[in-house]
Amino acid sequence: MRILVIGGTRFIGVYLTQLLVEVGHEVVLFNRGNHPVPDGVGQIIGDRTDSTQLTEKLAQEEFDVIFDNNGRELADTKPLAEIFQGRVQHFVYMSSAGVYLKSDQMPHMEGDTLDPKSRHKGKHETEAYLQQLGIPFTSIRPTYIYGPQNYNPLESWFFDRIVRDRPIPIAGNGMHITQLGHVKDLAKAMTQVISNETVVRQIYNISGDRFVTFDGLARACAVAAGKSADHIKIVHYDPKKFDFGKRKAFPMRVQHFFASVNKAMTELNWQPDYDLVSGLQDSLHNDYLVNGADKAEIDFSVDDEILKAV
Repeated sequence: MRILVIGGTRFIGVYLTQLLVEVGHEVVLFNRGNHPVPDGVGQIIGDRTDSTQLTEKLAQEEFDVIFDNNGRELADTKPLAEIFQGRVQHFVYMSSAGVYLKSDQMPHMEGDTLDPKSRHKGKHETEAYLQQLGIPFTSIRPTYIYGPQNYNPLESWFFDRIVRDRPIPIAGNGMHITQLGHVKDLAKAMTQVISNETVVRQIYNISGDRFVTFDGLARACAVAAGKSADHIKIVHYDPKKFDFGKRKAFPMRVQHFFASVNKAMTELNWQPDYDLVSGLQDSLHNDYLVNGADKAEIDFSVDDEILKAV
């Protein structure tokens, strides 16, 4: 198949592209050309936020499958979908489990009520538009994504403190339940969507198959770093008692956030290869340490403010 990946040179797109090439697909990336492209992978340089450029660059191209990995708002994806309406076998859209409305009943499932005020509302507006347009789409809703090349300070936030033997200030009581999915497992699930007509117009939560508390995540990071789970010192605090301004004190939303992946495991014949500790070890050894992050100078002033107060 000839496959177009929007983006493709950062995080999710890197692993997705690698897997697609390994199984023999012809892959073309559409991006701004700011990062190198692997050998054997095509590239079309352009700005996806410019609908005129999209049309000029892509209207004459033919693809079997399109992966839209970085469309956040409807305006990002609408021009792309309209160009290929009636011309593509499969349009795979990267949404987010952040679209779900908070609920007393967990885990989130694909048919749950969506939050119209979510910061990810552009994602579910896009899903609704793709459904209305009639393009053969499948939507992927991950929870927190982690793994090597993660540009969001998630696992690295914990590693920064653990490798320096610093206390770990965790917002709330540490018992909020969350869920992480390894980026390679996400990429594998995405590849198993294509060439499967039964998944058209379907939505799938993709993440790890276990849930973890905030405290449990800190302990898992410690184990991944070769330390005892009892070695770390966890300090809990009430974030409402602090005014951090625009400074980010904790890398996760202080709420329960986890989703069922049963539908994906059943219908995509997929299951995660990484458990939490092995996935964190992958991040630590193949990203954090090799990039020298353990020796970098880190600003812990927010931590110190918290620790002084509690």
